[in-house]
Amino acid sequence: MIVVTGATGQLGRAIIEKLVARLPVAQVGASVRDPEKAADLQALGVRVRQGDYRDPASLTRAFEGATQVLLVSSNARAYGGDPLSQHRVAIEAARNADAARIVYTSQMAAGASSAFPPALDHAATEDMLDQSGLDWTALRNGFYASSALNFLGDSPDTGLLETPADGKIAWTTHADLAEAAAVILADAGRFDGPTPPLTASQALDFAELAAAASEVLGRPIQRRVISDEEFGARMAARGTPTGAVNMMLGMYRASRAGEFATVHPTLEQLLGRPPLTVRDMFAQELGR
Repeated sequence: MIVVTGATGQLGRAIIEKLVARLPVAQVGASVRDPEKAADLQALGVRVRQGDYRDPASLTRAFEGATQVLLVSSNARAYGGDPLSQHRVAIEAARNADAARIVYTSQMAAGASSAFPPALDHAATEDMLDQSGLDWTALRNGFYASSALNFLGDSPDTGLLETPADGKIAWTTHADLAEAAAVILADAGRFDGPTPPLTASQALDFAELAAAASEVLGRPIQRRVISDEEFGARMAARGTPTGAVNMMLGMYRASRAGEFATVHPTLEQLLGRPPLTVRDMFAQELGR
């Protein structure tokens, strides 16, 4: 059995759906904090069990019978929490449940010297996995393309996108990354340790992002560069948590350093087709 954590979130749910399309549903399980939110998955025949980082025993029960656990990374840092303690609990629960392999949703910039705070957490989690005694795979996912919609903010209405200086980013859709995860899970051992970067075939900076959105919308969006300090102050004035502000500013710094600029053919090879572009995603989301 393959058990997916965070199965009611955007990525976890998409991975479940791709697994069910590839494997007998009896081989797919979901670990969720609130099983009521996974009623639709249960209706498909997916085994749904309650699992919570605050209750390690519940995670061990949720992982019972799993040969592989797909660990969706925690976003606790954005809200002042500690993702590493949560990942540590999940890894220990997988070991206690006698799982053979953990597949972890890491990030292409994972590294101990990254300017992007979550990339530091991903690197530390990969170290934990390496020391766990379990087989493991880290999916070095490209930068989530859905976040580009958040970065656009109200610019489709105002015609002005104001952000700090940036660099190119390999925007990659949840749908493609979920499908790749399902392919890798269905072929256990295809990758040991970190994968190559799982990215779409284009890397765009924010000026190019604005141009792509303009093309889809049929009206111009102008890009204007503002300082990191001004951008952070604006976020704080809107009530954005400090952790989220630091993450966002770190993203811009990391992009300027080229941490998200790599494009790699592995994702296309896994999918057997070209990955979706950020413009494809804009056409789906902004063109409605």
